[in-house]
Amino acid sequence: MQRMATFTTFLLLLLLSGTHTYAAAKSKAVETKVIAELSTNMATPGATVMLNGKGFGPFKSTSVNKVSVNGLSALVQRWEPELIEIKVPFKATSGFVEVMIGKKKALAGLLAIVMPQIDDITPAEAERGAMLQITGRNFGLSAGARDPNTMFGVNDVMVGGVVVRPQRWKDDKIELEIPANATSGEVMVRLASSDPLPDGSCCAPVEYVRSNAAPLKLRPLIRVDPISGPVGTKVVLFGQGFGQSKERMDDGVFIAGKPATIAQWKDDVIVVHVPLDAESGPLALRLQGQERVLAQFTVHVPHVATMSPPSAPIGTLLRINGEHFGFYSESGTTPYNFMDFNTGQNRVEIGGVPAVIYRWNDDRIDVWVPFSAKSGKVMIYRSATKPNLGGLCCAERGTLAIDAGEFTLVTPMVETYDPKSAGLDATVTIKGSGFGTFLKTAEHADLGLNQKAYKRRSDIEINEPEASATVLSNVSRTEVLFNGAAALVQSWTDREIVVKVPHRNLYGIGKKGDFFDDLATGPLVVRRGSWDLLPDGTCCSPKKWLTVEAGQFTIEAKGLPDDGYWTNNRPDASTSQ
Repeated sequence: MQRMATFTTFLLLLLLSGTHTYAAAKSKAVETKVIAELSTNMATPGATVMLNGKGFGPFKSTSVNKVSVNGLSALVQRWEPELIEIKVPFKATSGFVEVMIGKKKALAGLLAIVMPQIDDITPAEAERGAMLQITGRNFGLSAGARDPNTMFGVNDVMVGGVVVRPQRWKDDKIELEIPANATSGEVMVRLASSDPLPDGSCCAPVEYVRSNAAPLKLRPLIRVDPISGPVGTKVVLFGQGFGQSKERMDDGVFIAGKPATIAQWKDDVIVVHVPLDAESGPLALRLQGQERVLAQFTVHVPHVATMSPPSAPIGTLLRINGEHFGFYSESGTTPYNFMDFNTGQNRVEIGGVPAVIYRWNDDRIDVWVPFSAKSGKVMIYRSATKPNLGGLCCAERGTLAIDAGEFTLVTPMVETYDPKSAGLDATVTIKGSGFGTFLKTAEHADLGLNQKAYKRRSDIEINEPEASATVLSNVSRTEVLFNGAAALVQSWTDREIVVKVPHRNLYGIGKKGDFFDDLATGPLVVRRGSWDLLPDGTCCSPKKWLTVEAGQFTIEAKGLPDDGYWTNNRPDASTSQ
């Protein structure tokens, strides 16, 4: 009986002991502490803040798992047992951050809310397309449009009412390109924030915290073209707001402090010419008493590298290679050279005689040796001016002379030709010197021929270039004539010409009212053609010829077609087939 009572007592003690252990374990589970620590003690609205710690447990719902900043609910982006990420609420103020898990609460620390502050922008006055630098503090961080959290808004900058995504973003410095549609106004940094809905879920519409405003003045964009060239170069300023005319005496365009010659001044365009005494330096526009540097202008000095050939007869294409020759027709007042095609005093002279310009580029000039050319220096002249007071044209007109080298004019000479007579299509060789080169370019002898070709002519003329009412037959400037009829050139060098005897002399040639049926015997001549400029410097006089006679030549009646073709042009008529 006593043993039974002892066992019962032991069992009761054991049960009481187990009950105490269970209660203690249960109490311990309920009282597990939640520990949280902020990753930073200072943040801007909309910034992401991490809470490190333990005891957070799994995320169950927005009604169970909450985080507040000074009593204001924050949007939870991430919840793990040891890590929580939140977005600082838009209207948050400095205070304690508190983690709530059901009825449990834990303080994570004190968070100071700071606002973005602009200290300075550089430059304060700029053009659209320029780089703008914003310095200050509390800009936070932004990955721009590539931010994975773009659904919560993207930090950006407002420039003159236009939203801009900066190229570089740091907490104390932002760099961006001023957009083309921006206007003068204020620059503000905007930090995006998205708060939770009342039930804690995502998300309320994005709102922006704005920094203080910094004033920015945008100047009209002015394009300068070109920004380099020799004296006389036409420089055009494209923009707006210049005024319909030059209003003030001290307004103008200056290169290295010296006034450029103003050719045209309108509200959207200014045309100037680089003056004779120009030097490299800043190109500035002075308008309404304010000066603005637009570009660095380089004044080039023309330079000749090569000239070929050094000796040749008239009509030769003389080629001058080099650099910085400028362009031919840029002395006018219009923005584009081809509109008025004003060449000014731009020219090339050979032995003091103006040459005919064929091509004039910045690095190459080609001219035809004129009919009246002389041996001597080849000179390139660039037209330029000096402005009057106020930049208006012109106190002085002049030229910049460039020596291209010595040129020797050669006169063609015939020494021998063989044979002295031959039939049709026979080969004749002419030897001598100074024949020059055979012209194979598409640039015809008559510079106006391409225009005349579209007009009706009364007839075709033969060898009468002085008559202007008909199409010229002489469209070449290097030719060999058999009694006035051109031969087919087989080869042409400076010392030897090979041609074929033409057919036309035996067949007869003529025009309305005149016909010549026997031109078999006559002079064999070699000739070159060219022109001279007119006295006013324009192109050109009628084509003139330098003719060298080799001697008499007789075209023999050989190589003619078989006349049986005309007497019996149907061989099948005599057969029974």
